[in-house]
Amino acid sequence: ELAVKNDGKIIGLKVDTIANIGAYASLFATVTPTYLYAPLIIGLYDIPAAFINVKAVLTNTAPVDAYRGAGRPEASYLVERIVDVAAMELGMDPIEIRRKNFIPKDEFPYQTPVAFLYDSGDYHAMFDKLEEIADYQGMRAEQASAREEGRLVGIGISGAVEASGYGPAATVGALGFYGGLWEHGGIRVHPTGKVTAFTGSHSHGQGHETTFAQIVADKLGIDVTDVDVVHGDTDLVTQGMGTYGSRSAAVGGEALSNAAKKIREKLVTLAAHLMEVSEDDLDYDDENGNVQVKGVPDKSKTFGELAFAAYSGHSLPEGMDPGLETAAYYNPGNFTFPSSAHLVQVEVDKDTGEIDIQKYVAVEDCGNVINPMVVEGQILGGIVQGVGQALYEHGVYDDDGQLVSGSMLDYTMPRADNFPMIESDRIETPSPTNTLGVKGVGEMGSITSPPAVVNAVVDALSDYGIKDIEMPLTSEKIWNLIQKNGG
Repeated sequence: ELAVKNDGKIIGLKVDTIANIGAYASLFATVTPTYLYAPLIIGLYDIPAAFINVKAVLTNTAPVDAYRGAGRPEASYLVERIVDVAAMELGMDPIEIRRKNFIPKDEFPYQTPVAFLYDSGDYHAMFDKLEEIADYQGMRAEQASAREEGRLVGIGISGAVEASGYGPAATVGALGFYGGLWEHGGIRVHPTGKVTAFTGSHSHGQGHETTFAQIVADKLGIDVTDVDVVHGDTDLVTQGMGTYGSRSAAVGGEALSNAAKKIREKLVTLAAHLMEVSEDDLDYDDENGNVQVKGVPDKSKTFGELAFAAYSGHSLPEGMDPGLETAAYYNPGNFTFPSSAHLVQVEVDKDTGEIDIQKYVAVEDCGNVINPMVVEGQILGGIVQGVGQALYEHGVYDDDGQLVSGSMLDYTMPRADNFPMIESDRIETPSPTNTLGVKGVGEMGSITSPPAVVNAVVDALSDYGIKDIEMPLTSEKIWNLIQKNGG
């Protein structure tokens, strides 16, 4: 239930949720609808009063667990669909009603009425870029022309906030999660000047080997090809909390950054001893890893020279142990809160109910970006995954409780030919939670895309009086709705 003034200003939101957790409670079965979904129901919006009641129920279906997005897609879907319905009821443009309710950028950090403290964001700027890239007004004009021709063209808008960077140990402990969500990072500089980085954040396709190497190389002023990243080997990496919740860069990356800082400090101390100067008289050159006397670039020690000196042990400051190896733990003080804005145009074939995605534009804010290619890959993969949820994928049970979509012969996955070229761009509002200013990106595409697609299809069918359609929006379901509402 959404309380909205006649001018489109939202003043309250009340939600009752029943979450099917299947026949058995898995590890995150109840965590997902409570701690990952419920506190994000206000989305991008400055809603002064919000209440949500979640009931988890056991059924005869398969047990559920955390899946990419894990509760955040449901929260985004809820608020982005009901805001669109409000716009329809009030005769407002869907972007106009959103702009009227965005949290202003000067109110960050923003304390929501449902637990979370949003770290940073600029939702107006994010939607400015979305409208500019998509040519939103031009799209609306073309849609009107298509409608005059009898074509069912719809435009859908959505936005989302994700809680990432899991997470503050004290906070998750208070919520009943007894494991810490800190992360461990270790760095070993070899006598040759080559570096091995050890992380407890395991990779399964996120590009950690590239991103973590970049973080360490940047902090030490060395070439990225000189950094080797080790993860997932419990003989070598003895501590770690893993990768999930878009936490790897914001928590695992920050741990490695802190370890690199310790290495730098030891290198400066060693260089001061070798050159017989005060540490205050030295600069660490971020470009090439040299430690040099301020104002005297010729008087310096290279990264390789210092690494060798640390291991030779011939001349070390009093109390300094040989070697160049350290580790750091990072326990974040808050979650991070990336955000996104998506626009999608679809055309519905009234004779078959088939949905054709004609245009897709996404603008993300994941804080400072370490590697743009890695970020874009995560966004595009997430969008495809979310569109699969909206249009194709479904666990179907028959009347006897038998799963009938239990193989890839029966379970529909999205394919490349279901999509146009997806346009993506970003803004950057650095997170104050960590020194890297990163927020996380791995799940944003899958969180924001389902309501964008459903909003577009509902918009295409608005002349039939259709205000809501339950996912997945299969062609059979759409065709039946069209026939039911006058053909």
